[in-house]
Amino acid sequence: MKRFISLAISTAILVILYSKINFQQLLKVFRDCNLAWLSISLTMVIPITLITAWRLQQLMPKNSNLGLLEANRLILGSSVLNMILPSKMGEIAKAYFLRDRGHLSGSLSISLVIFERIFDLLSLLFYCVLGLIIYPNKDEFFLVMTIGILISLSVGLLLICSQNFALFFLKSLSKISPNSIKLKIQTLESSWQEMHQYFWSHPNQLITITSTSIFLWFLHLLQIWFFILALNAWVPFVTNLALSSLAILAGLLPLTFAGVGTRDAALVYLYQPYFSASIGAALGILCTSRYFLPALVGLPFLNQMMSAVRQFKRS
Repeated sequence: MKRFISLAISTAILVILYSKINFQQLLKVFRDCNLAWLSISLTMVIPITLITAWRLQQLMPKNSNLGLLEANRLILGSSVLNMILPSKMGEIAKAYFLRDRGHLSGSLSISLVIFERIFDLLSLLFYCVLGLIIYPNKDEFFLVMTIGILISLSVGLLLICSQNFALFFLKSLSKISPNSIKLKIQTLESSWQEMHQYFWSHPNQLITITSTSIFLWFLHLLQIWFFILALNAWVPFVTNLALSSLAILAGLLPLTFAGVGTRDAALVYLYQPYFSASIGAALGILCTSRYFLPALVGLPFLNQMMSAVRQFKRS
């Protein structure tokens, strides 16, 4: 039911968005695009996926035998599930897959996946704050976003760095949450403590994961900038850090199917000082390809990942 609602919301947003865009102009944008830049930007999916898989290897304990090929299969398979199932189920399936293959215990596998997602989010927020601080045309909207995202980044860093703050935050959240969510938060508390103990006892590993995550998100945002160049448009790279990060954050809102609709609308709105709505809509399509292409390549691994999903549902 949730998936149907998210699909309906995505469709509604796209219908409203494209009703305001000249479809012939949109086709012309793609006909006139720079094929060299388009090829470079699309093939960046390959190094991004490989580095993400390598980071997963680095997250594992030293005695783990997770190979790079299997890590790539996990990343690609979870990309498929994230496209077709709600609530980032692909990440949960990845954790259960690691457990079932004997790479990790159940609780630590969940902790690792949570930690990986948090580092992704914090790296994205870092570039968003950096871009927003430098962004020259700050109005009230951008000022509010800068303050809000800076606070979010600070809270996220405290959650990672301070176990006492993390437990205080989760306990406070548990007190104001309904019973259906309270149990999940309590489970998260124990996983979070295990995660803290695991990573802070391996500081070199923590530095590797941090630097890799920051570099990985630099590549993500660079890819979007290359998309803009492929569409024969121009935005200063530092400005793109702020605007593309905000658009990605809009796509992370749990309202639409894989961020489709909210991300597209955010791209058209945020980039309107720099290029037309038709180019913004084309950029939205290319940004969706960032998620679609790994999912397409990951289809052969879907059965393996679905077995982990079924195990998760049974447990």
